[in-house]
Amino acid sequence: MASCFQPKQPKRSKSWFKHFQYNPKRDKAGDVRNILLIVATLIAAVTFQSGVNPPGGVWQDDGLGHEPGRAIYASRKEEYYVFLFFNTVALSSSVLVIMCLTYRFPFYTEILVATASMLVTYGSAIFAVTPGNSFKFRYILIGAALPFVVRGLIYLVQLCYACGDEEEQENLCSNCGREISEDNLCIKCAR
Repeated sequence: MASCFQPKQPKRSKSWFKHFQYNPKRDKAGDVRNILLIVATLIAAVTFQSGVNPPGGVWQDDGLGHEPGRAIYASRKEEYYVFLFFNTVALSSSVLVIMCLTYRFPFYTEILVATASMLVTYGSAIFAVTPGNSFKFRYILIGAALPFVVRGLIYLVQLCYACGDEEEQENLCSNCGREISEDNLCIKCAR
């Protein structure tokens, strides 16, 4: 009778999150690239728009000593610094992803010109809406360059490791994979 009053243990459900994760055995490289391009394009569009039209909009008239066409949000300097810096990092990162995923595609040069032009347009737009005394634009340049610099450093580190692996493989026997002695003979194979 006691078993009738015990609460039932809930069934453990499968994690839906695992089902949507990347699986190299199931997911095709072309499909993954297309999804990444969509996500990167969406991020680029949103960040570009928020830089050109900042949160809170721009002053419409010169009342209260504000210059028309300048970002209202810029009156809160620290918050505006954070917004512009990270918005620029997001835009620059998405542009980098777009450029990497379309490398060696037809019209790649045109894509490169378009994305570079978009970054310049973004820069000129945020310069136009930001009051001259409220922001140091070197932070924007650092934010724009940061993803490219980090990717370049990662590439260099990977290249250095790959070169180190090749040197180590030169000292290994091609037959059994063991290290070759100073006499250029394998200890196991004697070759």
